[in-house]
Amino acid sequence: MTELIAHLSLLGTAFLAATILPGSSEAMLAALLILYPASAITLFLTATIGNTAGALANWFLGRGLMRFAGARWFPASTEHIRRAAAFFGRYGSWPLLFSWLPIIGDPLTVAAGALGIRLPLFLPLVAVGKAARYALIVFGVDLLRPGP
Repeated sequence: MTELIAHLSLLGTAFLAATILPGSSEAMLAALLILYPASAITLFLTATIGNTAGALANWFLGRGLMRFAGARWFPASTEHIRRAAAFFGRYGSWPLLFSWLPIIGDPLTVAAGALGIRLPLFLPLVAVGKAARYALIVFGVDLLRPGP
């Protein structure tokens, strides 16, 4: 695998992992850090950008889906929407820092879009949370790497 293909694969995997599709980019990042240790910074940035872009896709999905709220097939009940609004009303946008968490992260980003959280507020919070997670992986792989 060339380094360019590795970066593009990581970008795609990180994007898909942040959407409502199942997936994990952490293992791929760790493997690529072992294969290409000199590219740690670009791999970190690639994973962060891809994962943040996937969360942005969720935000747009949430924005677009709200026009269907109340339809029989709509996945969220009025009660779910009310609870999500109350959650963001109580805690503000700060929980978006935890959008990297499994199970709750994707619904957080969809709900943020559905509830009209402004994009200039959404993007930095999500990006910081996702970058922090990937930074821990980069440092963890580096700590576990055998010495010279």
